[in-house]
Amino acid sequence: MESLINTVKGSALGVAEFFTPVLKESKFKETGVLTPEEFVAAGDHLVHHCPTWQWASGDEGMLKSYLPKDKQFLLTRNVSCTRRCKQLDTLDPLEKILEDNDGEEGWVDTHHYYVNKERDDDKVTEMTTETVKEVERDDESDDDGEAADMESFEENGLLDCEDVAVAQVTKKMESVEVASSGEILQTRTYDLHITYDKYYQTPRLWMCGYDENRKPLTVEQVYEDVSQDHARKTVTMESHPHLPGPLMASVHPCR
Repeated sequence: MESLINTVKGSALGVAEFFTPVLKESKFKETGVLTPEEFVAAGDHLVHHCPTWQWASGDEGMLKSYLPKDKQFLLTRNVSCTRRCKQLDTLDPLEKILEDNDGEEGWVDTHHYYVNKERDDDKVTEMTTETVKEVERDDESDDDGEAADMESFEENGLLDCEDVAVAQVTKKMESVEVASSGEILQTRTYDLHITYDKYYQTPRLWMCGYDENRKPLTVEQVYEDVSQDHARKTVTMESHPHLPGPLMASVHPCR
C-alpha cells in the first residue's frame, strides 16, 4: 500500500514538474530557491572542495535539458553508516540548535559536537582569506538581516574559500572505524545523490544503501538508518529522476 501511495504521489509530482517552468531569474535572496545555473555553481563548489563528490550524467534517456549533460546530479559513494538510528539514542548527542540573529528560528547542526569536541570552545574556525574576513565585517554591520544572493556569493570569492569544517568531517569519515576490541567494524555504506528538483526549485538528497557485502539494502533496512520521526513521512522511497531501476530513499525538499 505504501509503495502504491508513493507511486501515485510521484506520478502527480512528475506531472506538476513537467508543467512547472524552469526558474530563470535568481530568487535565492527572497525565498531560498535556486535556478539550475545556481545549482550547477554550488555543485562545482562542492566538487572542488570535497573531491569525494563528483558530477554524474545518469541515464541517456533521462537527461534534463535545463542542466548540462555532464552535470545532471552530484554523487558520492561509500559513505559509512556504522550504527542504526535506535543505537544513537544511547550515545551523547551530536546535534546543536543554532539560533538565527533574530532569535525566533534556528537550524540543526547535526554534527556540531562531532566537529568541535576537540576544541576548547564552540567558536567556528575562522577562514583565513581577506575576502571572507571582509564579508564577515560587512555582516556584523548589516542590521537588516538580508541574506546574500548567489551572484554576490560568487563575486565575493566565497567559491574559492576552503571550508574548514567540511574538510575536518571528511577527514574523520575517511578514517577507519575500529571497535573497542580492536576489530574493524562491519558497516553499511551509502551512495548519496543530490539532484535538482525542478518543481521545488531546490536541491534534493537521495540515498542508496548497501550491507557489508555490498548487497543492496531492503526498504526496511534503509528505514533503520532513518529517524522514525521522518521515515515514511519526509523520507520515502521514490523513483530517481536520472536513473532507472529500484526505488531509492529520498528526503522531501518541501518547506
